[in-house]
Amino acid sequence: MSAFWASIVALFCWSGSDTFSKLGTRNEDKSSQWKVSVAVGGIMGIHALWMILAQDIPFSLYDMWIYLPASLLYITSMILGYIGLRYIELSISSPICNSSGAVALIMSLIYFGVTFVPDEDSNRIFLNIPIILGVIAIVAGVVSLGFVEHFEDEGARVERQKASNRKYAKSFLAILFPILYCVLDSLGTFVDTMIADNYLVTLAERYPDLSEEKLDLLCGDILNTAYEFTWLAMAVGCLIYLLLKREKPQAKYDVPKLLGGVCETAGQIFYMMVVVSDFKPGLVIISAYCALSVLWSRVFLKEKLSLKHYLSIAAVLAGIVVLGFYDV
Repeated sequence: MSAFWASIVALFCWSGSDTFSKLGTRNEDKSSQWKVSVAVGGIMGIHALWMILAQDIPFSLYDMWIYLPASLLYITSMILGYIGLRYIELSISSPICNSSGAVALIMSLIYFGVTFVPDEDSNRIFLNIPIILGVIAIVAGVVSLGFVEHFEDEGARVERQKASNRKYAKSFLAILFPILYCVLDSLGTFVDTMIADNYLVTLAERYPDLSEEKLDLLCGDILNTAYEFTWLAMAVGCLIYLLLKREKPQAKYDVPKLLGGVCETAGQIFYMMVVVSDFKPGLVIISAYCALSVLWSRVFLKEKLSLKHYLSIAAVLAGIVVLGFYDV
């Protein structure tokens, strides 16, 4: 499969993961995040085993330990995102969560420094006007969403939520959880990059005959497998907790959770295909998956937002796409 089609598949998979996870979440179910975690971790664990048994990926528990800081940041962010699904519309939470690229960029700017002139020999982050405007658009959009949510008239809120049959009261947690997801996911991205750079050196010493391209592929496969096994360990812990609580399965909500886990894992697989390719515009395509999530939430979840919501979301999406071109 070409990198272009891989990016299209990843786009649909991750927007599907958002939608199915939301479908499988009941507002009143305080254990919903653990149930979604069982589904996601279980599917990821199956794929990790397949990578080792069928693809002969050289993997050890040491690899899992090396990648643990990034894995824990990613997993914690996702669980917080699943909690947040109980408090707010997917149309609002998904764009906020997907703003993590802007936060990761800001962290890199602080750590590595800034340059306004391209310099391949420097670790400093190159900034130009479009990138700056992209970050500003995302920050402004997220802040605007918070204000719109807080100051929206209660009567108007109730009226627009009638079609979805889900009621969301004004709550600080509604915006807090997506923002926490955004911050922790961006931290995960920042740590991930540093771990991968160091691990590439180790692999180069271990496999001196491999080309740089093959080393990149191998590094991605090993670290992704480590991430998936960490998710599997989390899923086992969540399952034990749910069994002790004697939570009963409910097909109406559990089947969408499993489909969400399949979509999340598939999206990760195709995303990695794009990352290791030379088709960098694919990252721009994938970065816009939250736009598709907003569409699916309108079509399948019957979510309806105000014009102010949609204008704020449009600013976030515009910024995300601009930052996507930063990787081209």
